[in-house]
This record gives sequence, structure tokens and C-alpha cells, in this order.
Amino acid sequence: MRLCRYELNGQIAVGFYTETSVIPLVAAAQAARVALPGSNSLLPYLTCGESREAVAALQSRIENLDDAGRAELSVPTDSVKLLVPIPAPTKLLLLAGNYTAHIEEGGGRAEERADTFPYVFMKPPLTTLTHPGDPIRVPAVSPDHVDWELELGVIIGRQCKGVSEAEALDYVAGYTVVNDISDRQFKPNPGRKQRDKDGFFDWLHGKWHDTFCPMGPCVLAADEQPDPQTMKLTLRVNGDVKQDSSTSEMVFPVAAIVEFISSYVTLEPGDIISTGTPAGVGKTTGTFLHAGDVVDAEIGGIGVLHNPVE
Repeated sequence: MRLCRYELNGQIAVGFYTETSVIPLVAAAQAARVALPGSNSLLPYLTCGESREAVAALQSRIENLDDAGRAELSVPTDSVKLLVPIPAPTKLLLLAGNYTAHIEEGGGRAEERADTFPYVFMKPPLTTLTHPGDPIRVPAVSPDHVDWELELGVIIGRQCKGVSEAEALDYVAGYTVVNDISDRQFKPNPGRKQRDKDGFFDWLHGKWHDTFCPMGPCVLAADEQPDPQTMKLTLRVNGDVKQDSSTSEMVFPVAAIVEFISSYVTLEPGDIISTGTPAGVGKTTGTFLHAGDVVDAEIGGIGVLHNPVE
């Protein structure tokens, strides 16, 4: 089951998502006479409880409808404004260097999992999260080295602290597509005197520009994807494949990431963890994003996150 947030006629709502149509939950529940708590948040419909059970029952009824019955409930996907699935997470956490081939294409050497730990950084969610279809904006302050990074986004469903890897996936509500846009060469005050830590902070500053975290177009419920390490990853720029990999290539799988972060940070419902990118980023070939480009970031089972560049 894939769920999305969308706007139609000035109203924000939740619906079942497909590439061609959206079925509003409220309308479907009324037609099926299923009691469904009203909410424009996805979380109640993804996490264990009455709302999740009601949505699962509703999905089953919709699947049993004929084409005409489903069409009666549906609106075309291209007639709605798709929205970021989780609009205001308390934490937006991202991993650096979690795919061996990506580490190596950047000139590094991937360590065995037992010898290291995940590198985790943050982005400001309210100014970086960008709706499906909205533009990635090239920053005037540093326009020449804007890069793409397709990543699996993990949405936390309930408060999580100190969980083991074996139980970590029980705290995940769902999965979405994240594009961790990165400015590879942002150097504030380029005429400055170089300091020891400048390179480290330049790297972080390059992650924080406005619009630098598109997310969507929907969420795949976690209980419908028992193994998040089996998902295909494909990113295209102007139709050309740039990244072609699988979540099976992660150094630290999703469960290990949740275990590690929750060992020292309390994860709250709606928090998002973006799990790192595979090989194929633009920096490797000196190919970067410019106004007029179109980026399609796809994860099998979830969908395609489409964003133009301006």
C-alpha cells in the first residue's frame, strides 16, 4: 500500500497513490462504509493501531472493486499537487558514505562494517524538504557544483531509543524516496585564510541550501516491505541513467542504522533517516545540475520522485 499527501482545491488530504490516480481516503471510506479517523497526516495510517487496521481493510475493499468502481473514487494523479509525505519532522538525519562503490568513486576506501560506524549529519527540514514536482533551486551563492544523491528514506513510526538491530524495523512506519542534493564545492568567503576545520564545514554547508532535500512522491508502508535491503535504485537526469543500484549494497542496513542512531538519540514518530547514496553521483564525472535539467529519482516499490532544476 502506498499513501500520499496531496493538495486539491486548496485542501490537503491523504490518499492511496498510484502513478496514474489517487484515491482519497475519506471518499473511499465513505463509499465502503469503513470508519476512518480523519487526518491529513500519514503517520496514523502507517503505524500499528486502529487507523492502520482500518486503512488496511479499506485497501482490501478497494482492490476488490472493478475498474469502474475504482475509477469512480479516483482523481488523476496529474490533477493534484503531491506534497512531501512528512512535512515537519523533528529530525531529518542523513548518512554519508553508506555504499561501498560510492565511497570508492570519491577516492576513499570502504571499511568493513565491524571496523567503523555510520557517519550521520542533519539538514534543516523546513527549508530543505521539497515537494514532488517542485524545483530544486541552484543557489546563486554557489551555482556550479550541484549534485544528486538518490537515497531510501526511512520514516520512524513510534518513539525509539536504545533498540537492537533485531527489533529496529518494528519502529519503522514506512519508506519513501529522498534526493539528498549536495553542493560539492561551496566555500563561503572563498578568499579566506584556510583553517583546519574549513573542509569539514564546507562539506556540511553544501548540504544545507534551500530546496536541497526533495522527498516523495508517497510512502510505502513498512509492513508491506519486510526486507528494505531488496529495493532497486535508479536515478535519471534528463532521461539518462546516472545511478543504478540496490539497497542490498548498503554497508549498514536500515536496521543497523536505526540501532546505531537510537543508541544515543531518541527518535520520534515522523523522524526521517535518509540512508546514503550508491555510486553514480555527478562529482565522479564532473557532471552537475543546471537550470533546465530534470531529475527522476526512483525506488522500486515506492515510485518516482520528479523534480525540475531552476
